[in-house]
Amino acid sequence: MLRPTDRHDRITRDTLNALKDTGMVRVETRLESGHQLWVLTERGHKEAKLLLPRHIRVSALRRPTFDDDGRLVEADGYDEHAAAVTSTAAVLTGAGFGTPLSWQTEIAHRLPYGYTQYADLTMLAPDAGVPAMLLEVDRVNEPVDDLVAKLRRYTDWFELPAPKADAKREPAARLWSRLYPATGREGYVPVAFVFTGKTAAQRESRMRRLEQAARRYFAGIKYPGADITAVNYHQVVPVVVTELERIAADPKGAGGAVWRRLGRSDWQTLTEALDNPDGDRLHEVELQESWRRQKERAVAEREARRPVCPWCGSKFTDDRWDHVRAYPTVDHRELCGPCLEAHYEREAAEREARRQAEEDARAAVEAGTKKNRGVFGIGRRR
Repeated sequence: MLRPTDRHDRITRDTLNALKDTGMVRVETRLESGHQLWVLTERGHKEAKLLLPRHIRVSALRRPTFDDDGRLVEADGYDEHAAAVTSTAAVLTGAGFGTPLSWQTEIAHRLPYGYTQYADLTMLAPDAGVPAMLLEVDRVNEPVDDLVAKLRRYTDWFELPAPKADAKREPAARLWSRLYPATGREGYVPVAFVFTGKTAAQRESRMRRLEQAARRYFAGIKYPGADITAVNYHQVVPVVVTELERIAADPKGAGGAVWRRLGRSDWQTLTEALDNPDGDRLHEVELQESWRRQKERAVAEREARRPVCPWCGSKFTDDRWDHVRAYPTVDHRELCGPCLEAHYEREAAEREARRQAEEDARAAVEAGTKKNRGVFGIGRRR
């Protein structure tokens, strides 16, 4: 974990032996795997507190115990689970997810109903695209119901409102956002289950059972809309699973495609598994496409309702259509603009023709009257 690029642990062993000679560390116990578990002595514990930044929490001191004869008793307080937790932090650090100081163990998440949910590991690796993640290590020895209960309690904790939040300015403020950095993705802080031990088939079965039983906590809700397939992940816990054995077998280690997001079938890199390609980004694309289709349908429906002129068979222009709808009692509203103008021109021509005919008729009558008057007038003067 401290030297992730080393190909073997000889340097680490030599360093531990040197620290042992100075009274800084001691061997706590030997694990079933054959590995020795080292812990800090009281002197080393004090030195660590001085060396590490103040915000880093140092684990509790493990004091040695002795039998009646004064011989050191091998402790059994640590077990394979503690080694698996340490190995998980080591392989992730080796893959570039944070540094040794990016990790904390047994972080308490206190719930209002009196229960405190402790996370095996808490990782902060913003430079690797994972601002925060909680990890639970399972050696395939906990009931699946217990793992589901952990997710339920994490969900309950994530939904706690932030204390003293302004309800008007921050109506959706949550406690977790005050304690953990923004994830940069939809949803709460992701939770990873790291399985190890037993057989590959047993680990696979365990992941499937967890996926089936905990769906309510990690599965999002489809956004509304007939044309929408995107999922709303804002109020769910992104859950990923992996195996230490799978990580060890992959050339890229924890940086490879060794993570599976519950609800998906493919193994992906951690950042790919945490991403939500079917979430808000897809929703925005689908909304734009839906609005475009709705606009097209509205245009098509409007065109189907557009009036057709009975004289020329042409469709009304927008201006003509707007005019007849604005003035529903106007004469000749069934005619399009050009035909209406032609109609008015024809009416005007007919009126002019009638007027001209009337004038011609009057002129002819007047001319005849004048002629008769002239003839009779000459006879009387004679």
